[in-house]
Amino acid sequence: MQNDPRSHGLWEKTAPPAPATGPLKGSVEADVVVVGAGFTGLSAALHLASEGARVAVVEAVEIGFGGSGRNVGLVNAGMWVMPDDLPKELGEEYGNRLLDLLGNGPSLVFSLIDRHGIACEVERAGTLHVAHGPKGLQELEERAAQWRKRGAPVHLLDAAETARKVGSTAYAGALLDLRAGTIQPLGYVRGLGRAAIEAGAQVFTGSPVKGVTRSGSRWTVSTEGGSVTADWIVVATNAYTGTPWAEIRSEIVLLPYFNFATKPLSHNLRASILPERQGAWDTKNVLSSFRFDQAGRLVFGSVGALRGTGLPIHRAWAKRSIRKIFPQIDAVAFDAEWYGQIGMTDNSLPKFHVLAPNVVSFSGYNGRGIAPGTVFGRELALHVLGRKTLADLPLPASEVTPVKFQAARQASIEAGAQLMHLVEARL
Repeated sequence: MQNDPRSHGLWEKTAPPAPATGPLKGSVEADVVVVGAGFTGLSAALHLASEGARVAVVEAVEIGFGGSGRNVGLVNAGMWVMPDDLPKELGEEYGNRLLDLLGNGPSLVFSLIDRHGIACEVERAGTLHVAHGPKGLQELEERAAQWRKRGAPVHLLDAAETARKVGSTAYAGALLDLRAGTIQPLGYVRGLGRAAIEAGAQVFTGSPVKGVTRSGSRWTVSTEGGSVTADWIVVATNAYTGTPWAEIRSEIVLLPYFNFATKPLSHNLRASILPERQGAWDTKNVLSSFRFDQAGRLVFGSVGALRGTGLPIHRAWAKRSIRKIFPQIDAVAFDAEWYGQIGMTDNSLPKFHVLAPNVVSFSGYNGRGIAPGTVFGRELALHVLGRKTLADLPLPASEVTPVKFQAARQASIEAGAQLMHLVEARL
């Protein structure tokens, strides 16, 4: 997008076309204006329009321009934090509600794919959280125990079972979560956009918000070419938030994440690596992830930005790491390389904000955007429609709390990832 091959990489090459959209021109009246055309915004728009609400979506660039079109494509259940930690952090009522909703999050994603015929290379074989050494295995044992006591279909695999499912002896074990799977994320978010339009929503792209004003109970969101006046505003911009809601960005630390996609592997290699087509990620602090696309490309990623010195460092590390994990691959050649930004919060959980009367937002997905974004979009729609009160939502409303030393922390993450990969590439 925007003539940048490192923004969306493989996904832009292989996703079905986006639905036809254009900039906002003139004045539009709606019940709800949604700002941001990613998973959250388009899920909200689809669920609102399906119930007869007049919805206008305004997007600064294109459908899926932010994290929704750049991520790995793992449709995971829950969040990064341990299941038992959610009730401790949020209280029993909110914690258990969030666990239930996000535990079932992948099923909502898959049901929308089926219902609306979204072409996004969906695989429903689960995901593998693979253990790096004994400490990683201990973490997975605890995670498995906490999910199993809640009835989740997760299975702890030993080293031999993991080797069979991964195609590598590099891991001490794995947690197989059968609720989960993989998708082509840009294909999915474009499909959500198409479904929302077919349900009656208007989607305007190339329309960054320039200002917001209130008159009585109505809000007017202005762009360069027009305006939308509505009763409600749903702010769904997350890590790519700009003005006029810069406060959302102030409480998020950006964590860059890159992906490399190999050229399609041979039939024999595809049969030996992830033969059941689960997506995988490891337990390292600077984690790695890997999965296949439908054409047999191995998509391999980690923390870091593909810019400046980061590009050659991360590229060299990725080639060496792939061959170390999968020695059956003789030579590694890449078809695509890209990166985006993950919005991290102070407690590794999303935030729900009431930014003003009838202005609501979820943000801070901490690397778990697909299922939570889809679920939270639906929940915002139910709230706007009057089906759920604030007290019924999956997170309590909180005040925006700016992160201290935000710029320094972001710079240290990017530099630290380069240093880690520079060292690992030489081991």
